[in-house]
Amino acid sequence: MVGRDRRARRRRATSKKDIQQGVQTPPVALTIAGSDCSAGAGIQADLKTFSALGVYGLTTLTCVVAEIPGKVSCIEPVSSDLVREQIAILSKNFPIGAAKMGLLCTAEIVEAVARALLDLSADSAKRFPLVVDPVIIATSGDRLLEPAAVEAYENEIFPLAALITPNLNEAALLLGTKIKGRQSMKKAATALANKYRVPILLKGGHLQGVNATDLLFHRGKLTELSAPFVRAVATHGTGCTYSAAITAGLAAGLSLENAIRRAKKFVTGAIAQRFRWTSASGKTLEALKHSL
Repeated sequence: MVGRDRRARRRRATSKKDIQQGVQTPPVALTIAGSDCSAGAGIQADLKTFSALGVYGLTTLTCVVAEIPGKVSCIEPVSSDLVREQIAILSKNFPIGAAKMGLLCTAEIVEAVARALLDLSADSAKRFPLVVDPVIIATSGDRLLEPAAVEAYENEIFPLAALITPNLNEAALLLGTKIKGRQSMKKAATALANKYRVPILLKGGHLQGVNATDLLFHRGKLTELSAPFVRAVATHGTGCTYSAAITAGLAAGLSLENAIRRAKKFVTGAIAQRFRWTSASGKTLEALKHSL
């Protein structure tokens, strides 16, 4: 807490000085994730979300993904050494207020990220809240994370998190069970929080219903967050956008619950106002509108 207060005072002092000089110093957030060539998910979606919410975005690239909404054709990881160096150089030179984690792809990259973050935790001035979106299964159903990497996530990344944001398929995989309705969703959110000892935001968008309801388990309390369910959506990147919006809120100084509530509103609007194209083959392509 002392370290956080010190950083907040330093940011306020710097901001006041820069305002007097006509220089803008927005909050800074980091995304550690893969690149989506269709720009609907991954670091592209994260950067657009950060910008829309008034936060300057930094990136650590973990892999390159060839995909469009509904199809992943190829994933190529970058070297773990390069991943770790990206985090190191950014943390030494920018006042990172919060970070989020998306697709890490391999166990080796998961371990490299964990080591880099542990190195930072030794310096209280460089600590920041981490939102972990455990990107294991894409909206299309494609498996995006190696089985060995899932265990590395659980053992090395989850203990560092301020929040974990699994979708229903990912939660089911982590718990080894099926989640088919609202009651089993409540049990799953509680079970995940008890298992990992970290706040859990279980996203319920894959359940059919009038509302898209997510469950937040935080400080021993289960809270529902609902918004009208937008039907017939053929896009991807909602989880990336949601977690990025939460991260932007934390970087700007919002409490965890307020950051989540604002992010829920943001991602609901991004879905409702989505863009749409027709491809040469006649396929409908949609993408979220990352703006307020």
